[in-house]
Amino acid sequence: MIPSEAFLSHSSQDHEFISKLVNELRRHGIPLWYSKTNIIGAQQWHDEIGSALRRCDWFLVVLSTNSVKSMWVKRELIFALQQKRFENRIVPILYESCDFESFSWVLPSFQIIDFREDFTEGCRNLLRLWGLGYQLNP
Repeated sequence: MIPSEAFLSHSSQDHEFISKLVNELRRHGIPLWYSKTNIIGAQQWHDEIGSALRRCDWFLVVLSTNSVKSMWVKRELIFALQQKRFENRIVPILYESCDFESFSWVLPSFQIIDFREDFTEGCRNLLRLWGLGYQLNP
């Protein structure tokens, strides 16, 4: 089932990969909550993140050396793991090799979408979760 809105948890230090991923997901019609475009100016970012986490029906977490060190990514993941509505809707996205098992001992039990070798193949595998095919950019 296509998300009504997916929450993207990530480290802002991975901005190049994140921007590319966000563009591809949106191009394929995936509604996405992404802090860079959804938090405007002086909005209370803490409240806005909480509101988005309560509203979204899928949770995507980008795993990298930066994100596994991020207190905020960890807090967002812990929140998602506690929510029944995210059952079978938490998607770890492996951007870089990192020690994600020490970040969260439950992550290895999820289907991890690997982007390390091939971005396009990672997109194909991610979109396949929602029954979508990958369309090349025209």
